[in-house]
Amino acid sequence: MQIRRLLLALTLALSMGHSAHADEPAKVEPAAAETSMLSEYGSAAEQLVDQALEYLGVRYRFGGTSPTTGLDCSGLVLNVFRNAIGLDLPRTASEMAKLGDKIGRQELKPGDLVFFNTMRRTFSHVGIYLGDGKFVHAPSRGGKVRIETISSSYWSKRFNGARRLVDDAAEASTAPLTALR
Repeated sequence: MQIRRLLLALTLALSMGHSAHADEPAKVEPAAAETSMLSEYGSAAEQLVDQALEYLGVRYRFGGTSPTTGLDCSGLVLNVFRNAIGLDLPRTASEMAKLGDKIGRQELKPGDLVFFNTMRRTFSHVGIYLGDGKFVHAPSRGGKVRIETISSSYWSKRFNGARRLVDDAAEASTAPLTALR
């Protein structure tokens, strides 16, 4: 578990893309900041993030639901939720977008689902928010499961909304799943 936390902290730090000039000392963010951020995760959210990171590098496959043969975006999400907290989700991103509590972009917490319009229809793509403006997803044909920044111009323009399936007490609840909102 500690190795996964370190991996997440390093991945988030490296993906920020800070560049330093040769004549300037490199700015080093204190490890305590990442540790503090990670310690705020609820147990279910932490399990979701840890599980999602295990799929990094798995190849994309349209309609894919197996890490062995490849995953699409919703296949990744359903595997993560099933394996991390035992929650079975519907097969498609648009069906997933009907579950849980609708939340704003400013309210995002690790483990929340983030939705995008990538195929000229709402909720055509889904990923899992990791924190610090990052999300993990299975991108598209020829790609692999990876981490991206939600505020990049591509993703920001296509952002459709977010849903929280795990409550603040970090317990998986089937109640939000039965009430389609």
